[in-house]
Amino acid sequence: MLNTSEIMATIKMIEEQKLDIRTITMGISLLDCIADSEDATCQKVYDRITCQAQNLVKVGEDIEREFGIPIVNKRVSVTPAALLCGNIQNPVKLAKALDKAGKAIGVNFIGGFSALVQKGATAADLRLMRAIPQALSETDIVCSSVNVASTRAGINMDAVRMVGEIIKETAELTRDKDGFGCAKFVAFANAVEDNPFMAGAFHGVGEPDAIINVGVSGPGVVKRALEQVKGQPFDVVAEVIKKTAFQVTRMGQMVAQEASKRLNVPFGIVDLSLAPTPAMGDSVAHILEEMGLERTGQHGTTAALALLNDAVKKGGVMASSSVGGLSGAFIPVSEDIGMIEAAAQGTLGLDKLEAMTCVCSVGLDMIAVPGDTPASTLSAILADEAAIGVINTKTTAIRLVPVPGKGVGEWVEFGGLLGRAPIVPVHTESAEDFIARGGRIPAPLNSLKN
Repeated sequence: MLNTSEIMATIKMIEEQKLDIRTITMGISLLDCIADSEDATCQKVYDRITCQAQNLVKVGEDIEREFGIPIVNKRVSVTPAALLCGNIQNPVKLAKALDKAGKAIGVNFIGGFSALVQKGATAADLRLMRAIPQALSETDIVCSSVNVASTRAGINMDAVRMVGEIIKETAELTRDKDGFGCAKFVAFANAVEDNPFMAGAFHGVGEPDAIINVGVSGPGVVKRALEQVKGQPFDVVAEVIKKTAFQVTRMGQMVAQEASKRLNVPFGIVDLSLAPTPAMGDSVAHILEEMGLERTGQHGTTAALALLNDAVKKGGVMASSSVGGLSGAFIPVSEDIGMIEAAAQGTLGLDKLEAMTCVCSVGLDMIAVPGDTPASTLSAILADEAAIGVINTKTTAIRLVPVPGKGVGEWVEFGGLLGRAPIVPVHTESAEDFIARGGRIPAPLNSLKN
């Protein structure tokens, strides 16, 4: 139980330091929705979601009001949709059923229009992947992901090539919104089954029929705590972050258990990820700068981020009965005011973000690139990120937005939590021949653990 001092400290964090629960996400299995026809399957999907999650938003709002804890998003994740597409020739119909169901229950996003193709793709996987651009352009709250690699399987370079083409087509189909559809799509290596954060959330086949996962967020809380130890050694910094992460995670654990009880759905995990917003005082980049960096992206940034990520995990894991998801600092460029500033000044670019990926969760996240970037270059960027994940046995991903008609130095405005971003340069040397090879980059030796 929380004692009085912990309650007062939490209230101060909420009121002054932008502490919030970023999301309550209900994962729902759709495996029992497979029917003889695509129309029947889509109807069963709609019925399953609207029945299982009918009270999700209300319960979230009730907890928010009763406990005074901001809960920013209520979301649903579902079984990777490709698994339902055996008899569905037009997966866009399924995406629209998901969109309709999500709107009916009032959630912010619904994730799981996804395919897992790290070792190869079935005909159903390929149908779904080809449908992603149209699905994201014709729905509002559906999010999509593709897992192209894993430490056990290696990197499916055919899928990597296809993802570059998906991103380009999605950008073109949402040209009137500056390629906004790409903000709802993530390509992974080592995707996890219990991630509550969009756009990459899906409900894994190893999960129960339904589950409650919670994502916490408190960059402002961590920065304020570090302001009290200016100039002190890094072991002191790490200890302060650990203690702060413990407090933040305790709140997430409490909300998760309360939502689980009221919805009569098992509690799954608390995701410890520090998820920033474009608001001042809610930035992961500013935490790194509080450690002594003049600007995020300079030399020393990767070391600072490694300390932050490790200390958050060490503190948070002691505060929750079950930690999972991604559980690492997010560094989405358009969603973090400090990252936006660093990218605009040229201190932070794709190469440095790739290096930072080695020590955090999703490193190349919400990055705007020139609209004329070739699909093969987007695929090559994904291949690099996948390689980092595969070799280091960790989750990595990209969420890139090639903005149609815009180039380096221009800006794109997404609004809300997705924020705004300067368009950053990519290497212009061709990757066409590299990506055209296809096939599979074999799994590394460290995959042989048995």
